[in-house]
Amino acid sequence: MNNLYPLKFTPILKDKIWGGNKLHSILGKSEAGNNCGESWEISAVEGNISEVSEGFLAGNNLLELIEIYMGDLVGDKIFEKFGNTFPLLIKYIDANDDLSIQVHPGDEVARERHNSFGKTEMWYIIESEKDSKLISGFNKDLDKEEYIETLKAGKLEDIMNFEGTSPGDVFFMPAGRIHAIGSGILLAEIQQNSDITYRIYDYNRKDEHGNERDLHTEEAMDVINFQGNNDTKTRYEKVLNQTLNLASCPFFTTNHMEFDKIVEKDFNFIDSFVIYMCIEGSFTILSPDNEGILLRKGETVLIPAEIKNVILAPEQKSKVLEVYIS
Repeated sequence: MNNLYPLKFTPILKDKIWGGNKLHSILGKSEAGNNCGESWEISAVEGNISEVSEGFLAGNNLLELIEIYMGDLVGDKIFEKFGNTFPLLIKYIDANDDLSIQVHPGDEVARERHNSFGKTEMWYIIESEKDSKLISGFNKDLDKEEYIETLKAGKLEDIMNFEGTSPGDVFFMPAGRIHAIGSGILLAEIQQNSDITYRIYDYNRKDEHGNERDLHTEEAMDVINFQGNNDTKTRYEKVLNQTLNLASCPFFTTNHMEFDKIVEKDFNFIDSFVIYMCIEGSFTILSPDNEGILLRKGETVLIPAEIKNVILAPEQKSKVLEVYIS
């Protein structure tokens, strides 16, 4: 069997009622149209299974690879826990208009209702237009009664916690926190492998057929965390050529690195695949027994778990998100 190598996948592009053209104009997704809202970079969601785009494994999908390579691809502990599936969904999102106000269930409810994982996620802001903002939780503690009254009165935005956004901002969104991405924001999203969303409010928008989109008011009620949140932005200090942690939870670890010189990475301390999302610049990934692979802005690569040492060689100052499971 040939050695595994760093794997790129063909992006799965999603047109959305709120999508724009930044996935093309900023992240270089040449196939993205003017209403493209999401690029699913690595996915094992049913009906949206990522396929390898380069190398001798080109055309094989992610689940086929896990079935063949098992722990060598994803890590032994991860394979024991998740079997022939993949635990994360990796995306870029372009919000040309406000996304619906929504919430995601945790593992327990998602398993009972949908036979699915829950959806804890995090956002890294790549681009943000002036005055862009997002919703992260409520601006005060609530009970169900006050929430329902406010929702029925059409004043839900009055109790939302709005956060201003700038490039480099990070927001961790645990399952149960009500949230929405605002217009003018381009971001990277790391999340559990789940496509379960309870839409609460959608600004009375209509689709191309003149229909308002479905809401999930009752389903959402049982999963919402009604605790107030006044400052949910993750604080971190950017230090050139150092790996900085942005998020650590049972579902994923995400680090940030800005670098302008060669960086050597040692993954012997983890039993996991590693994902790199290039959010600025470009760099070559060098690993033993494999030719170098170039990663440009807007591209994503999966480093198989059996590859324990890589070198990142930047062509210019670059920024990357590094994702794995601890």
